[in-house]
Amino acid sequence: MIIGTAGHIDHGKTALVRALTGIDGDRLKEEKARGITIDLGFAYLPVPDGPTLGFVDVPGHERFVHTMVAGAGGIDFALLVVAADDGIMPQTREHLAIIDLLGIRHGLVALTKADLATPDRLRAVPAEITAALDGTSLAGADILPVSAHTGQGIDALRARLAATARTLTGERAAAEASAFRLSVDRAFTLSGVGVVVTGTVLSGRVRVGDGVTVSPSGLPARVRSLHAQNRVAEEGRAGDRCALNLAGPDITKGALHRGDMVLAPALHAPTDRIDASLRLLPREAGAKPLGQWFPVRLHHAAAEVGARVVLLADEALAGGEATQVQLVLERPIAAAVGDRYVIRDVSAQHTLGGGRFLDLRPPPRRRRTAERVAQRAALALAEPAAALAALLAVPPYAVDLAAFVRDHALPADRAETLASDLDLVVLEQGDSRTALSADHWAAFLAQLTERLTAYHAENPDLQGMGREKLRLSVLPRLPAPLFAVAVQRAVAQGLVALDGAFIRLSGHTVRLAPEDEAAWAALAPLLGGEVRFRPPRVRDIATDTGRAETEVRRILKLASRMGWADQVAHDHFFLRDTVREMVALAVDVAVQAPDGTFVAASFRDRMDNGRKVAIQILDFFDRHGITLRRGDLRRINPHRLDLFGPPMVL
Repeated sequence: MIIGTAGHIDHGKTALVRALTGIDGDRLKEEKARGITIDLGFAYLPVPDGPTLGFVDVPGHERFVHTMVAGAGGIDFALLVVAADDGIMPQTREHLAIIDLLGIRHGLVALTKADLATPDRLRAVPAEITAALDGTSLAGADILPVSAHTGQGIDALRARLAATARTLTGERAAAEASAFRLSVDRAFTLSGVGVVVTGTVLSGRVRVGDGVTVSPSGLPARVRSLHAQNRVAEEGRAGDRCALNLAGPDITKGALHRGDMVLAPALHAPTDRIDASLRLLPREAGAKPLGQWFPVRLHHAAAEVGARVVLLADEALAGGEATQVQLVLERPIAAAVGDRYVIRDVSAQHTLGGGRFLDLRPPPRRRRTAERVAQRAALALAEPAAALAALLAVPPYAVDLAAFVRDHALPADRAETLASDLDLVVLEQGDSRTALSADHWAAFLAQLTERLTAYHAENPDLQGMGREKLRLSVLPRLPAPLFAVAVQRAVAQGLVALDGAFIRLSGHTVRLAPEDEAAWAALAPLLGGEVRFRPPRVRDIATDTGRAETEVRRILKLASRMGWADQVAHDHFFLRDTVREMVALAVDVAVQAPDGTFVAASFRDRMDNGRKVAIQILDFFDRHGITLRRGDLRRINPHRLDLFGPPMVL
C-alpha cells in the first residue's frame, strides 16, 4: 500500500514518517538545510505477516504544490497531517482538495504535535478538521492525535495503517489484472548498474526481463533488475513503489524525465487531446469564470504540461460547477481512460479543479453534436464492459476494440473476453478489430439484403448495386475499408455475392435476351487470347465483324453490366478475367519495386503493351481505387484488391 502524506508546511509530515519508519524522507541537502521538503521523499515500513508500506512524503509549501500532485497521483491512502497548534491552514485545504479531486477514498488525519497543545485545543481542533473534511472523499475519516517527538499515538497509527493495507488487497487485485504502467517521478544513473527510474506502479505487473516502452517518447527498453518497496524483487505489482533498472539502445538518463510512463509496449499511444470530466473548486469572490480556451497547467500522475480547456457548453464555468471539457495539451502524454487529473492556474498559485479522462482520441471538431454527447456519456461509465456496451448502442454503433482495450490500459486478451461476454461481432482489418453488437450486425445484414432486394426489383437487368452507393444506404454506416470486410463476412455467410465493382444477392441472376447472348458469344473471343492485353477498339470490332459500331458498343456495355467485361476506356473493353490478371500483374510490379511504388513504364513493360493502352488501364485502376497515384508514381491499395475477383494478398 502506498501512503501519501499531505498537509501544510511545517506541520510535521517528514517527522511523522521518520517516527513511523525510522527513515528520513528529506533526501536533498537543501531540504535538510531549510527544514522543509522540496521534492518527493520516500520511506518504507515492512509489516510482519503483511505487505510493505510505502510512504510518499510530499512538500507542503505552496510553491511546491505541483510536486505534491506528482506524488499524490499513485497513492492508495492519504495521511492528512494537521498540527494541533496551528489547525487547518491554506495548504491543508489545497492538499485536501487535490486528494478529493484525485478520488483517493481511503485515509485518516494525523493530529501532529499533540504534545504541544492544551487539552482544550485537542478538543477544539478535531471539530475544525471534521468540518473541513465534510463533502470530500475523506469525509468521516478518523482523527488520531500523535507526537513524533514523544511517540504518543505512533504505535497505534502504525497498527492502523498495517490493518488497512490488508483490507485493500481486493482493490489492488483489479489493478493488477490491468496492463502494466509505471509513473516515473525520478530518473538517475547508478555506478555499475546503469539507468534507473522510480515511480508507482499504477496498474499491472512487471517482471525482470520484460520488454517495456517509455512513453510518450516511444523508446524501447528491457527491465534488467528491479526493486519493489525498497527490496530486490523479481516482480513489481500495482500499488508498489518500484525502481526499474532499464537497458536499451537509446536509454540514457537524459532521455528519461519525470512525467514519463514506463508501460507495456501495446499501451504506447500518447495523446495531446483528451475529453474529460471537470469539477471546479469553489473560487474566491470576484474571480473570473473559466472561459473558452482557458490556459491551465495540467497534472496527471507525475506529468505536468500546459493545456487549454475547451468548453463543451456555451456558458463559462463558475467555481464549484461540474461539466465535461476537451483538454488540448501543449505536448503529448501517456494516459489511460479513467485516469484522474488536476488543473492549476498558469501562475501555479491556485488549484482550479480536476476530474477523470473519458476519451483519449476525441475529434477536434463537431465536439457538441448529439452523437458526441452520447459517446461521452457512455465513456463516462467506470466499468469497461459497461462503457463498451453503452458505446456500441450509440452512433456510429462500431468501436475499434483493440484501441478501446489499449486506451483503458487493459491487457490484450481482455478484447476476447469482452467480445465473448457482450456477444460482439468482430470485424478484423489489419491491426484493427472493429466490434459491433449482435443486434446491430443483424440489422446491418438485414438492411444490406433489403436494399439489394429493392434494387434488383427495380433493375432486373443489372448484375448488382455499386459498392459505395450501397455502403451509404446501410446503417451502421461503416468506413469504406471496414464495409469491404463486412461484405466479405456477408459473402461467407452466403447472403450476397461480389461481381466486380458491384454487389448482388447471392441468388440473383441476370440473363440477356437470346439474340444479345449470341452476339456476345461471337464478340467475346475477339477480346481474349494473345490480344487480351491490347484488345481491338470498338470501331475495329465493328469493321471486322460487319456489325454497326453502335450495336457493338451496346452489346459490350451489356456484357459489362453482367460482369463479363469491363470498359477500361471509351473505346476499349477487356474481359473480366483479363482485368483480374492485369490487377495481379500490377501487384507483382509493386512487390518487385523497392518502395512499393512504380511508374507506368514498368507496368507497360510487364504487360508487353503499348504506352497509351497501359496508361488507360492504370487510369481505370486509379478510378476504382486499386492504385493510388501521386505524380508519376502509383502504389497498390490493398483494401480494393477484391474488386474484380477473390481477395489478393499484397
